[in-house]
Amino acid sequence: MSGYARTGQIGIGTPQANPTVEAEMGILLPRTCSQHVVRLRSPADDPATRLIAYIEELDTHLAGYDSFKPDVFGFACTGSAYLVGAAREAEIVAAARLPVVTATAAIRWALERAGAKRIALVAPYPGALFQAGLAYWAAQGFEIVTAKQVTIASSDTRNIYALAADDARPVLAELDLAGVDAVLLSGTGLPTLPLLADWAHEVPLLSSNACLAACLMDRLERSDLLDEAGWVRGWQGRLAEAL
Repeated sequence: MSGYARTGQIGIGTPQANPTVEAEMGILLPRTCSQHVVRLRSPADDPATRLIAYIEELDTHLAGYDSFKPDVFGFACTGSAYLVGAAREAEIVAAARLPVVTATAAIRWALERAGAKRIALVAPYPGALFQAGLAYWAAQGFEIVTAKQVTIASSDTRNIYALAADDARPVLAELDLAGVDAVLLSGTGLPTLPLLADWAHEVPLLSSNACLAACLMDRLERSDLLDEAGWVRGWQGRLAEAL
């Protein structure tokens, strides 16, 4: 282990064109962690085929580390799990050559920690992927009280990466929070940290990357690094610095 990571060496897998994961993880993870990123790659033109390949070929992506073994690996793509389903996701994780936490598993961990059963879902997904996300969470026992899409330019999920946090603000503002235990901003490519920082409602707002960072700390048995809201301590200051 290098001297730069007394808390842990964290592997991250991000979709090949996604510019958001590394930026948000650099803000969310404590400075006592090191971040080691691999690109989840597929040459497929079809978005669903690409997303499925990211998770089905997980061990191939992990092999890019060669002899290096991060303490834990965060799979930062929710759409992959939505398409293959939770059962197949669990099989792939169990067979992986490294300890793996998927973004969806981290979201489920955060929802359960918050005691949330009834959720509002906001996501920048095209139609079929959006429906797959709804089905995924329903199958996990969560009630989707309301669900709204953040519009992207086409059905190609790579268009998510052109979005800014402000593109989701009007959608969040329209939500009826009556009977909602938590709001989930799903999708690791959508910038969400300014939205979390500005959120002023009692109902908690969760995002894929924030949940993944917190769950990775928990997996490293460093829950002492989480604040009262369940997020990694100090991220707001790091966000202000980044902005």
